Amino acid sequence: MNLQIAMLLGQDGITNGAIYALLALSILLVFTVTRILLIPQGEFVTYGALAMAAIQTGQPTALVWLVLALTLVDCLMDLYGAVRASHGFRFPKWVPIKLGYAGLLVLLITQLPLASLPMAMQALLTLALVVPLGPQIYRLFFQPVAGAHPLVLLIVSIAVHVAMVGFALLVFGPEGARTEPFSEAGLTLGPVTLNSQTLWVIAVSLGLIIGLFLFFERSLYGKALRATAVNRMGARLMGISPVLAGKATFALAALIGALSGILIAPLTTLYFDSGFIISLKGFVGAIIGGLASYPVAALGALAVGLIEAFSMFWASTYKEIIVFTLIIPFLLWRSLTSRHVEEDD
Repeated sequence: MNLQIAMLLGQDGITNGAIYALLALSILLVFTVTRILLIPQGEFVTYGALAMAAIQTGQPTALVWLVLALTLVDCLMDLYGAVRASHGFRFPKWVPIKLGYAGLLVLLITQLPLASLPMAMQALLTLALVVPLGPQIYRLFFQPVAGAHPLVLLIVSIAVHVAMVGFALLVFGPEGARTEPFSEAGLTLGPVTLNSQTLWVIAVSLGLIIGLFLFFERSLYGKALRATAVNRMGARLMGISPVLAGKATFALAALIGALSGILIAPLTTLYFDSGFIISLKGFVGAIIGGLASYPVAALGALAVGLIEAFSMFWASTYKEIIVFTLIIPFLLWRSLTSRHVEEDD
């Protein structure tokens, strides 16, 4: 291995590690607020990438009909809850807004000349399609069992993952897809030329990582969201809505996942089931951070990307095994250094 090869592998490792860091932070974000391990986090990545690819080809993606269907079920559940409320029926004010948003999306997807739109508009339209799936999934599948045992939440998370993979196969098909790069420019550093898409991935990832860290560590709203993970009843007594916190974190996770898919789609071909492996590597980074520390999780995910890249050179056949084996020493270290506390019934 010479310097040029090392720099090329390092570029790939940093690019992949930046995406894994975003997913690690998403998993950590959802877990610290709701105690849910978001297994389908990777599906938001594939939905974002494949929806963007469909828009660039000018095809009205059927994903909009999923958004509409989930919106209708969400509104029906809100109306049912209002009818059963003990303080009398009050029409939910968010129902017309939700229905109007879903109807506007259907109109835009079916009527706009998607292929001729500017790339920024295509990306915004993709985010508008994918991000609402986050709070809708929480409302329909996790909110009814929010107070259940973590094992129950994990089982529900796995079921949602399987359902989302199946729907992706139905909507996007088994063929992979790539999107057009944001620009063709590059930055030359010695013997290596960094393409513009790599720079976009690194810049956006750094911005999101710093923003999330500042939000949860320095802002009142971020601390309020974290308080719901410590004590849901206490947070409710202090005026913090656990339901709103859950929906907000799932929306953020969907935003980060969809944005990650848009960023990496020009660099690699993604398939309907590609999200699971990607999110698993982000999960390794989250485990390195102990499912508690945002900076350590980000650094751990970056290390995963670098190890994966250099493993492809030295032992490409075993690169996945090497990456996932990283989780074992950290779990062992956590088990030896953590105090065992009996869980309350």
